[in-house]
Formats: sequence, C-alpha cells, structure tokens
Amino acid sequence: MPDIDQLFKNNQQWAEAIKREEPDFFEQLSKQQTPKYLWIGCSDSRVPANEIVGMQPGELFVHRNVANVVAHTDLNCLSVLQYAVEYLKVEHIAVVGHYGCGGVAAAMEDNELGLIDNWLRNIKDVYHWNRKDIENAGDHKQQVNRLCELNVKQQVSHVCHTTIVQNAWKRGQKLAVHGWIYGIEDGMLKSLERGISSAEQIPAAYRMS
Repeated sequence: MPDIDQLFKNNQQWAEAIKREEPDFFEQLSKQQTPKYLWIGCSDSRVPANEIVGMQPGELFVHRNVANVVAHTDLNCLSVLQYAVEYLKVEHIAVVGHYGCGGVAAAMEDNELGLIDNWLRNIKDVYHWNRKDIENAGDHKQQVNRLCELNVKQQVSHVCHTTIVQNAWKRGQKLAVHGWIYGIEDGMLKSLERGISSAEQIPAAYRMS
C-alpha cells in the first residue's frame, strides 16, 4: 500500500525538519501539555485547526466531530471539555464551524442517510427554529452558510450551559467561550460570538444555582 507508506515517509521528514530547527522540541513537548485554547470544530479534512491559527503541537487542545456539535448527551465531547477546563485550565474555548459544511447542508434535507440522521437531528432543530431567517438569506448556498453560522451560535450556548463551564466561572476561573466560522474559500476566520465569560451573559433559565 504505497499511499500508507508515503504517510510514514512524510512523518519522518516532518520530524527531522522540526529537530533540525529546534533539536529539543519533542523532548520538551513530551514533558507537558499546557494549551490555553480548546478548539471544538468540524471533522472536515479541509479545516486543519492548528494550521489555521498558526499554532504548534501542544498549543491547541482539539475536539472534532461532524458539524461541530456540542450535545449534552455526547460523553466524548463533554469529557474533552471537562479535561480541558478542569485539568488543562484552558482560558478560551472556541466553537468553530465552516461555511459550506456538508453536515449542516444534510440537516436541511429530508433524505434518510443512516446512523448520522440521529446526529444531524441536533442541527435540524436549529434549522427548524430559524427557518424564516435562513430562507431569507438568499440562494441555497447562502442558506446553508447562514445555518452554519446559527449552528455555531447554538453550540456556543450549549457549551455555556454545561455544569463544567458554569462551575469554572463559579470558581473564578478565567474562561471565555467564543464562536468562530472559517471560510474554506478564503482561509479566513470570522468571529460570531465574542467571549462569553460569565453566567450573567446567558439566559437565566440555563444558569446553575
């Protein structure tokens, strides 16, 4: 399988290039993990988290899934969130979507896709709640992109509604939650939600006593 072999060759070249530039890089990296940022993004292969923000290994803690969903029943995502907040003490959480997201587009259709239909239900709810806004956005591409934005905002809310984040705020921990969207066509990030950093910034119904 020459394609797989090439991946190992690429890895060797990458590791050797880094060691030439910074001989003790991997030794230092193996001793600690101290990222200040948690990136919750889409699994899309065109959205490489570290590269987009120009960060090296060890500087960005990353969780990815189809369409950057934060569901209260997803133990995988919540475990990552807890570890990042309580143990790594990240100071920023960014939920990052991207324009033209295939998962978001699929949530707008009525086709049966299989197991993923259960996952996309999270986004179908956002579509249902905001249908008029989305339909007024323009053509199909613009409607998909509008739902991509609204989905990011909804998932930011879900992060803020967790006991993990709210307990961190109660402890006085420095923690801000952001919503960003990435343009695959131009490589640029755009901010949609700026730094929610206290329970007072979320609806009272979702605040923990």
